[in-house]
Amino acid sequence: MLDKNKRRVYSRRMSKYRNDDAQRYADIFKALSNPYRVKIFMRLASCCLEGDMCGSGDQICECVGTLGKDLGIAGSTVSHHIKELHRSGLIKLNRRGQRTECSVDPEVVESMMAFFKLTVTT
Repeated sequence: MLDKNKRRVYSRRMSKYRNDDAQRYADIFKALSNPYRVKIFMRLASCCLEGDMCGSGDQICECVGTLGKDLGIAGSTVSHHIKELHRSGLIKLNRRGQRTECSVDPEVVESMMAFFKLTVTT
């Protein structure tokens, strides 16, 4: 339990966040509340950010079909998890013919880092 002075300081710092920022962070954390989504996001984050090369040749990032590899879940479930990560803004999807490529949105990652930096210093 926070004492009275710490609550005031915490409240002032948290009031810096607008309601839309709070909702945005809630959506991000909700998307990452599922262990499979965390695994998928970590695969993408360790692979590349948007526009980076993530493999040999012309392959950019990961294709939806390969992201679920070794997760032990159905392809439709992988697609659902990717949809939730995309909806929250954590990843971007880019359609190239029959392939859909996924990449981590670097702006969202930077925003999350700033969020944790601010909350750790409170």
